[in-house]
Amino acid sequence: MKLPTLPAGAGLGLRRSMLKTLEDITANEIPFLEVAPENWIGLGGRMGKQFRRYTERFPFVAHGLSLSIGSPAPLDQQLLADIKQFMADHNILMYSEHLSYCSDEAHVYDLVPIPFTEQAVHYTAQRISQVQDFLGQRIAMENASYYCAPQREMSEIDFINAVIEEADCDLLLDVNNVYVNSINHGYDAESFLRQLPGHRTRYIHVAGHFDEADDLKVDTHGAPVIDPVWQLLAKAYALFGVKPTLLERDFNIPPLPELMAELETIKTIQNTAQGRQPIGSKHSVLAAQ
Repeated sequence: MKLPTLPAGAGLGLRRSMLKTLEDITANEIPFLEVAPENWIGLGGRMGKQFRRYTERFPFVAHGLSLSIGSPAPLDQQLLADIKQFMADHNILMYSEHLSYCSDEAHVYDLVPIPFTEQAVHYTAQRISQVQDFLGQRIAMENASYYCAPQREMSEIDFINAVIEEADCDLLLDVNNVYVNSINHGYDAESFLRQLPGHRTRYIHVAGHFDEADDLKVDTHGAPVIDPVWQLLAKAYALFGVKPTLLERDFNIPPLPELMAELETIKTIQNTAQGRQPIGSKHSVLAAQ
């Protein structure tokens, strides 16, 4: 099954508000971009032309929001067809989705946790296989943040590993979600990371979150990445090798120099993991890694 190669380095999630901001940036500075296809499918006019100029200049990956892979409702065949056409129209390298669901008879516009049960493993894996067959390529499923675990019969890590193995798909490793879940559900983030299938990891997400309380973190993509998440990213590289890594920022989007500084932090951690340069005092938080 088709397995395209993603560019190495530090990518960025493209939001509509960034179309003007990034117009002078080159693929040498940001080697790949990611979009949620639902936000761009069928887009025309001036903004559609702007987007086309980006997909002609940059490699792209697609990260879905609403396929609702764990939903009890049938897969949305029209959405799948639109995604496939969108990827072909814009030469998009690969598709990923969240290991969660967001709809039944209607969309709830949030990511709801799939019950960690054996039945859900088989059901979800079968639906992932259908998507892969339809798109004609392997897809990657992201470990999702969650705040409750209804009907739980197995651990989160066992559920993720079982679904990915049975579906024979790849992993989109979100290190911020590992950190957030580790705080909210009281487990060791590094131990969790060690149990993930590193050989199936296609690329990595890193993002910021909101501190509701010492024991409650909310995955928002609306703040800078914090030091413990950078440390966890360095640990992921040490365990699995350096993977293409993407910075997500959905709102409270800072000026371009601040975004570029976070991308530079990713590159510094990547270079250090590959033995290319020492970590200076600016990134001394990672020295213990």
